[in-house]
Amino acid sequence: MNFLEELKWRGLVKDCTDLQGLEEKLKQPVTAYCGFDPTADSLHVGHLQQIMLLRRYQNAGHRPIALCGGGTGMIGDPRPTTERKLLTVDELNYNVDCLKKQLAHFIDFESGKAVLLNNYDWLGKLSLLEVLRDYGKHFNVSYMLAKDTIASRLQTGISFTEFTYTILQAIDWLKLYTEHQCELQIGGSDQWGNLVSGTDLIRKICGDKAKVFGITSPLITKSDGSKFGKSEGKNIWLDPTKTNAFEFYQFWVNTADSDIIDYLKRLSLKTPEEIMALEKSMQEAPHLREAQKALACELTELVHGGDGLVTALKITDTLFKGDIRELTATEIRQGLADVPKFKIENGVLLIDALVDSKICQSKREARELIQAGSIQVNGEKTTDLEAILTVETAMNLEFTIIKKGKKNYFICEF
Repeated sequence: MNFLEELKWRGLVKDCTDLQGLEEKLKQPVTAYCGFDPTADSLHVGHLQQIMLLRRYQNAGHRPIALCGGGTGMIGDPRPTTERKLLTVDELNYNVDCLKKQLAHFIDFESGKAVLLNNYDWLGKLSLLEVLRDYGKHFNVSYMLAKDTIASRLQTGISFTEFTYTILQAIDWLKLYTEHQCELQIGGSDQWGNLVSGTDLIRKICGDKAKVFGITSPLITKSDGSKFGKSEGKNIWLDPTKTNAFEFYQFWVNTADSDIIDYLKRLSLKTPEEIMALEKSMQEAPHLREAQKALACELTELVHGGDGLVTALKITDTLFKGDIRELTATEIRQGLADVPKFKIENGVLLIDALVDSKICQSKREARELIQAGSIQVNGEKTTDLEAILTVETAMNLEFTIIKKGKKNYFICEF
């Protein structure tokens, strides 16, 4: 497979302005860009597909441009339903700085191999009259109203501010084309209208000889219909301080069998042969979850580094089949970040703690579980009905871990 054929095999091609022309163009090094608006101070796993696409282009000998939307972020790409809340300039500047650092973690910007830019550097200098006279006259309102991102908002309402977003993104591509010879823009399928606006603007201003290409990839979805990129209602961030290595690793390990091969194709840098081998393994021995573990290891190491992967594996092995006493207090808090927590008094009876915290429904149930050896306190089984929980015996003198059965953990804080 050539590069574009492999992208198709991976499910990373949806719409293209000229697929046959792009295939021919990619036989030589091309400059390709993708934009990331700074709506938060971190990217999340929903951005990984486009980030990894830029990396694929770079690995194939092309030059990526990662564009931080310090300018477009002040306007906001129209959402399907409601208007975005505008961020302050200080918030946007901070977010842009954070995104620049994150993108440099995935793409090699050394020695001109890639370019990292902020579109505020040129959009911020434009006057309203310049936008209207030099660019606005090239946009047909009827055509803009027909675009999916705009049409979907006509019933609920859309401000003129968000309506003009596509013009600003088109100006971006024109700027990148004229100053950085950028002939290709990539994006998710929701960006198709903006990509087409860019190709039209470049053609109208630079002439028909200016040949550029826009290509989109399908948005990642989950087979059960739930939103990709969230766990327990929380975003899975690419910032290690927002989502720790264990949580990040577990997100991928817990991927459904029906989704994992699609995610491997789209997000992993493994070869097609390696992915097909993992698919065969999943079909023959799904209980081993080799495909999930392979993707979890690859992406965790990419985002959290080798030490982060080691920590994630250590916590995983210990919580599910090891001795919790082998973990540090910090590792325990990472691994048990989402388990139920409750406050207890120093010197409380274990039985009372189990009932008061609703771990057990009655003292009778608590006594039966203790006598059966089904309750662990800080990694040790206890069959003592008179056991007392104290600060002195707490882990790190901070908290006590209660385990009920094989995998139900609870944190008691004094």
